[in-house]
Amino acid sequence: MSLEQARSNMIKRQIRPWEVFDQRVLDRLTEISREDFTPPEFRNLAYADIQIPIGHGQVMLSPGIEGRLLQALALRGEESVLEIGTGTGYLTTVLAGLANRIVSVDIFPDLQRFNEHRPENIFLQVGDAAYGWSKDSCFDAIVISGSLPSLPKIFLETLNLNGRLFAVLGQAPVMKAVLITRITEQEWSREKLFETVIPPLLNSELKPKFIF
Repeated sequence: MSLEQARSNMIKRQIRPWEVFDQRVLDRLTEISREDFTPPEFRNLAYADIQIPIGHGQVMLSPGIEGRLLQALALRGEESVLEIGTGTGYLTTVLAGLANRIVSVDIFPDLQRFNEHRPENIFLQVGDAAYGWSKDSCFDAIVISGSLPSLPKIFLETLNLNGRLFAVLGQAPVMKAVLITRITEQEWSREKLFETVIPPLLNSELKPKFIF
């Protein structure tokens, strides 16, 4: 099977069955060659329904999870987005076509597989963001690509009003993907999206401070 056919099958058999119908999301996932961001030894598995190891104990999220989180954020093109966990840069690149500005943070910049055509609205940072990232202003959306035992309050406070945050909370074998929306200066709503298990965000297990 060609990788192009595998990409089409990913949309039909993994993304849509997970009730991802946002056409902007589907188009963006179709446009980006996931194999270009996959370690060479796993290139033929780029579109498989699995979490692909990328080094340092990190993984690429499965396509289904990526599709669900992108749809939940409901980006329309003008937003500023904070991504915690750049990884290889695949999801970062997808986000760059759905929002105005992407600030992406990772401890391991050597995992990144951007080429010379990296979108200009991606701004990469290196550091430990397990307990927030306050070097920039607030954001309209936040994506945390590793699981957290609980959510530090700083992330909630880094959201603009009506901003949305995607996170996977809990500890294996019970974790829940949630969407949190800032309603007022001191109020946030929380929606449970689905159950899953993904590796923890590095250093997040050391000193959880806040449970939402």
